[in-house]
Amino acid sequence: MPLVLPSKKSLTLEAARLMAAAAEAKAAENGWKVVIAVADDGGHALLVHRIDGTQSSSVPTAMGKARSAVAYKRPTRILEQMINDGRFSFLSAGGDPVALQGGLPIEIDGQLVGGIGVSGVKASDDEIVAQAGIDALRQALA
Repeated sequence: MPLVLPSKKSLTLEAARLMAAAAEAKAAENGWKVVIAVADDGGHALLVHRIDGTQSSSVPTAMGKARSAVAYKRPTRILEQMINDGRFSFLSAGGDPVALQGGLPIEIDGQLVGGIGVSGVKASDDEIVAQAGIDALRQALA
């Protein structure tokens, strides 16, 4: 019997740009200065987009949120909640998680294809911006 390898969807730079544009529009609508980072399914950078005037410290934070959303396959707000609840054991798994709200996994047809992370404003607002990027991708694929 021949070996069969699964096929998988991949996030493209074009898709990352579409998400970043939608996320930037959401940030602009609210007057927020943010960094938007999109990672592939391995947690590697596809795109890092820093809106003019955003503090430089938000660059690694946004990328870390995107990477952590991929690594843990869940929104980073869940990691933040685990820390707030005193559950630190997941930190021993390695990978330098960024346990701050604002990172979301990107799934297409049930497959994890990447993550988006946003940093620069209040963490709950970072997540709103990230969700706008995911919503735009879903709409484009519908």
